Amino acid sequence: MRHVFVGVLVLAVMLPFLWMAYAAFLPPEIVYSGDLTSGFGFSLENVRALAAEGFWERLGFSLAVSGLATVLQLLTGLPAAYALREGAPVLGVFLALLAIPGEMLIVPLYGVLQRLHLLDTPGALVLPFAASPLTVYLLYQGLKGVPWEVVEAARLDGASEGVVLRRVVLPLAYPSLVAAGVLAFAAHWNLVLYPRVMVGEAYWTLQVWISDLARRYPADWGLLSAAALLSTLPLALVFLAFERRIMETFEASLKG
Repeated sequence: MRHVFVGVLVLAVMLPFLWMAYAAFLPPEIVYSGDLTSGFGFSLENVRALAAEGFWERLGFSLAVSGLATVLQLLTGLPAAYALREGAPVLGVFLALLAIPGEMLIVPLYGVLQRLHLLDTPGALVLPFAASPLTVYLLYQGLKGVPWEVVEAARLDGASEGVVLRRVVLPLAYPSLVAAGVLAFAAHWNLVLYPRVMVGEAYWTLQVWISDLARRYPADWGLLSAAALLSTLPLALVFLAFERRIMETFEASLKG
C-alpha cells in the first residue's frame, strides 16, 4: 500500500513534466485542433520554430553568464569558507545575509550598476553574483568535514596559506565545490526578475526570453512546451550527474 501511495505521488509530481514533453513534440495541427485525444504524432516543427526565434543563441548566452557567475562564486567562496573554518568571527554576517530576500537588493543594485555604467551590459548579469553567502556557507559546512590535521601538517612542513589552500584544501573540498557549483548555477539560471530589470532585450537570459515568448504566443502550447522542455534539460542533466554530491552536501549542512 505504501509503494502504491508513493507511486501515485510520483506520478502526480511528474504529470506536468510528462505533459510538457508530450506537447512539445506534437504536430501543431493536433495542438490547434483542441482535441488531443483524437490523434498522436511526432514532430520537430516546434523545435525548428524555436530555432527561428533565436532560442539556441539565448541558450548559449545563458549558459555562458550562469557558468561564469558560478565559477566566480566558487573562486571567492572557497577562500571565504577557509577563513571561516579557521575561526574568522563573521559567520553570523553570512547567516544574516542568507536571510535577506534577493528582491530587496534589486533597487540598490540598480543604483550601483548605474553609477558604474554597467546597466544593460553582460557585466550586470555576472558581477553582482561573483560572491554568494549561500555558496560560502555550503563550502564552510563541507570544510567542517575535512580532517584539519592534514592542514596543520602541511603548515608544519612550511607550506604557505596559499599553498595549503590550493594543494590541500581544494582537493579535499572537491565534493562540496561540485554541489555548491550546481546549486549556484541553478539559482542563476532561473533568474527572471533581475535580468529583466537590469538589461535590455539584447542581453535577456533564456528564462526572460521564454516569458516574453509566452506573451507573444500565448496560445501556441506546442512552441511554449518545447521552449520550457529544452530550457529545463541543462539543469536536469547537471542535477542527475551530481545528485549524490548535492544530497551529501545538504545533509552535512543540515547536521551543521
